[in-house]
Amino acid sequence: MGLDPDVSPPRVVAGVGFRAATPPEEIVALVHRALMEAGLGAGDLAALATAADRAGAPALHAAAASLGLTPIALDAAALRAVDARVVTRSSRITASRGIGSVAEAAALAGAGPQARLLLPRIASPGATCALAAAEESARD
Repeated sequence: MGLDPDVSPPRVVAGVGFRAATPPEEIVALVHRALMEAGLGAGDLAALATAADRAGAPALHAAAASLGLTPIALDAAALRAVDARVVTRSSRITASRGIGSVAEAAALAGAGPQARLLLPRIASPGATCALAAAEESARD
């Protein structure tokens, strides 16, 4: 997937979902794997986003610090607002949160109203990650 080298770099957001016991190292490793799968580098990442009720978790703050970022907390309404553009449908997450994927919804909502998925949700044992970018603009 990746980015087109003939356009200005967009704001890339990693959306994450994770279980309470997930260590920060697992979140960081999954974000790096997502970037690699999308053909991006760590320098392309502008933000780490998740659901507001998970944003205060120490593991997320440690992961964000390791990535040189501050977590973005997105409320349930913001996540639901982008759910029509979420491509992954977890029955468990749909039942508990009313959205198909926390990671995809967080990435899309965090990247802005014109965002598109660069990488649908990938998973590790305790976390999920998706990448989205704001609409790209042509280079001058």
